[in-house]
Amino acid sequence: MKLTQSLSVLLLGLVFVFACKSGTTTDTGIYGDGVANPDAAISFSDVYAQLDATDSLQTTMRGKVESVCQTKGCWMNLVDPEGASEGEIFVQFFDYGFFMPKDLAGSEVIVEGNAYTSETTVEELRHYAEDEGASEEEIAAITEPLFEKKFMATGVIVVK
Repeated sequence: MKLTQSLSVLLLGLVFVFACKSGTTTDTGIYGDGVANPDAAISFSDVYAQLDATDSLQTTMRGKVESVCQTKGCWMNLVDPEGASEGEIFVQFFDYGFFMPKDLAGSEVIVEGNAYTSETTVEELRHYAEDEGASEEEIAAITEPLFEKKFMATGVIVVK
């Protein structure tokens, strides 16, 4: 009986290790590949300012979730948790490999990946507005593309 229990515990342990290694888990607050060194995260305002001077940078950043895609959690908008920057950074997830909980607004996160600037088309802006539950009038009012700061995250940690 002890051998059977030991094998069961070992198997359960292996399942847990492989599940955690995949990185896409909601119980621990770690999504995607996680973040290699959360202590190295730089402030939102530093990344926001750096994107005024460069097209892109690989980085780890701390931010506050302003909103999340309410369709399936496939994007989120981050703002400065310190309130030093008034802008926002639109975050997507590498290869749609993971999604965020829809109720994450107000939480602080650490994201790792590539920060960059890019033009968002009218079609994309309308799609995102629809994801947020905007009215038909609000969606129709979107008529110009937007040049914005974005982040392609390979991993996210929700700060507890």
